[in-house]
Amino acid sequence: MFRNLFLLPKIFVILTIVGIGYILAFFYPILLNGVHGASILFLAMVAVDIFLLFRATEGIEATRILPDKLSNGDENTISFHLKNNYPFTSHLEIIDELPIQFQIRDFQLFKKIQPKKSLSFSYPLYPKERGIYTFGKLNIYAQSPLGLVSKRYQFSNQQNLSCYPSFIHLKKYEMISLKSNQLMGNLKKQRKIGHSSEFEQIREYVTGDNIKNINWKATGKQNKLMVNQYQEEKSQRIYLFIDKGRSMKTPFDGLSLLDYSINAAMALSHIILKKQDRAGMVSFSKKVENMVVADHKNGQLKRIAEGLFNIKTNFSESDFNRLYIETQHKITQRSFILLFTNFETLDALKRQLPYLRGIAKKHLLLIVFFKNSLLQELKNPKENTHTALEVYDEIIAEKFDFEKKLIQQELLKYGIYSLYTLPHELNLELIHQYLEIKSRGSL
Repeated sequence: MFRNLFLLPKIFVILTIVGIGYILAFFYPILLNGVHGASILFLAMVAVDIFLLFRATEGIEATRILPDKLSNGDENTISFHLKNNYPFTSHLEIIDELPIQFQIRDFQLFKKIQPKKSLSFSYPLYPKERGIYTFGKLNIYAQSPLGLVSKRYQFSNQQNLSCYPSFIHLKKYEMISLKSNQLMGNLKKQRKIGHSSEFEQIREYVTGDNIKNINWKATGKQNKLMVNQYQEEKSQRIYLFIDKGRSMKTPFDGLSLLDYSINAAMALSHIILKKQDRAGMVSFSKKVENMVVADHKNGQLKRIAEGLFNIKTNFSESDFNRLYIETQHKITQRSFILLFTNFETLDALKRQLPYLRGIAKKHLLLIVFFKNSLLQELKNPKENTHTALEVYDEIIAEKFDFEKKLIQQELLKYGIYSLYTLPHELNLELIHQYLEIKSRGSL
C-alpha cells in the first residue's frame, strides 16, 4: 500500500501553514487550541483521502494501445483507454515510460475523468531511427477531489516495437503512380504512355504525345488526330543500391541521409511492385550486403522491408570497386539501378566514376544525391542580406551548390542519369523520376 502512496504539493503547503501557526501560538498562547483543531482536521482529511483512494483495488483501469510497428520519420499514434471505477471525479497524472531512443524524461499528461466513465485519447511520436523500441510501464497517479495524496497504478509492462522504414504514406504514393496527371506535392504532371509493342487502344491526340504514334488511317476517318496507345512494359528489373558509408551519415531534421534513402527505397519498392515491375535492393559500404533479388512474387515488399530494416552500418568508407564487381557477377540481366549516395565534390565523384561507368555500360544507372537544406537556406535567405558575413555565407553556399551541378553534368556526359534533391522531397521526386524514365521506355 505505502509503496503506491504519494504525497501531493498541497499537503506540504498545509503543513507549512500549520507549522507557522504553532510558531505564532508560542508567542500568542490563545491561538494554540485553534492550531490543534486545524491539525486534527488536517490529519482527518488525509486519512479520508487515503481511504477514498485505497478502498478500491482497481479504482483505475488503463490500456496502452500500440501499433503493430513504428514508421520511421513519420507521426505514429500511441493510444490509451482509461476507465474510472471510483464514485468521484478523478484527476489523473499519466507518465508513460517512453523508449530510450526518444530521450524524453519529462513526459506527462494530465486528464480528468468523471465517475464510472471511460476516456480514450492519444499522443504522437516521431521516431528518427530504425530498430527495436522498448516501452516501459504506464504509470497513472490518481487523485480524489481532496487532492492531498495520490495512488499510483502501473499497467502495460515492457512492450517491444520494431521501427521499420517509412510505410505510413505508401497508399498516398500509390495514388501518385495511378494518377500521374494529378501528382501530389511539388511534382510536375507526367503523362503515362507505354512504349512496349503490345497495342492497347486508339485515342485522341493530346499535347505531349509522341507524333510517331499517330494513326493516320484513324485520323482520316475521325477527321482529327488519333494516336495508338501501347501498354506499359512490365516485369522490368529495378534495383535500389543504398550506400551506407560515411557520406550518408549527415543528419537533416533528425534523420540521416541513410534513413532518408531507406524510406525512399521502401516507398519506391511499393510503387515498382504495383506497376508489376520487379523490385530488388542492395546495401554496401566495405562489403555488399542485404541483397534481395529483384522479383514481383507475393511477399516481395515484405522481404525488401526486412532487408531495409536490417541495414546496419558503422559509416566506414564505401568501396565502389567491390560494388561494381558484385554487380557484374550477381546482376547478369540489364536492369534499372538507382544508387543512393552523396558526392560533395567533383573530385569525390571522379574517384568513383570508373566504377559507375562500368555499371552503366550494362545497366541503366540513376545516381541519387542530396542538396544540403542548410546551404539552401543560406543561398536563398528570407531577408535581404546586409552584413559582410551574410554575403560571404551566401557566396559559399552558391559555390557548393554549383559544385553539385557540375557533378550532374559530369554524370550526364557518360549517359548516367542523376537526381539532385532535398532530403525531405526525395520520395516524391524519386517516384516522379521512375515514372518519367519508365514512360520514355528507356530500359
